[in-house]
Amino acid sequence: MPPGLPPRLQSEKAGIRAMVAIYCRAHHASGRKEMCRDCREVLVYAESRLAHCPFQEDKPTCGNCTVHRYKPVLRERIRRIMRFAGPRMIWRHPLMAIRHLIDSRRPAPALGAAQSTSSSSSKDRRRKQS
Repeated sequence: MPPGLPPRLQSEKAGIRAMVAIYCRAHHASGRKEMCRDCREVLVYAESRLAHCPFQEDKPTCGNCTVHRYKPVLRERIRRIMRFAGPRMIWRHPLMAIRHLIDSRRPAPALGAAQSTSSSSSKDRRRKQS
């Protein structure tokens, strides 16, 4: 995972990767260890969207998010993956699933507040460097 990604987004990325793997194994892989091309494509797209999330460390779970930055076709594909793999996460990745359930209780921050917080923290960093 990229070193610049906040811990919260690193765990989100691991969760998405686990869900896509569960879905692919059940629907496409037929015993192979690697993901099929379609599932890899969805995973790469989801990871790129996650890296550009405006909320960063304050990111809510996808179900609570107020900003959906997926293309409509890929949004439907990731939604289908999450609906299938989500309930199965408790068996494959129990700690990850429990953390996700706890996180889902967090309210989504307002987009303007997330952007102003991140811009003010970058201003603070610049002041400290001076």
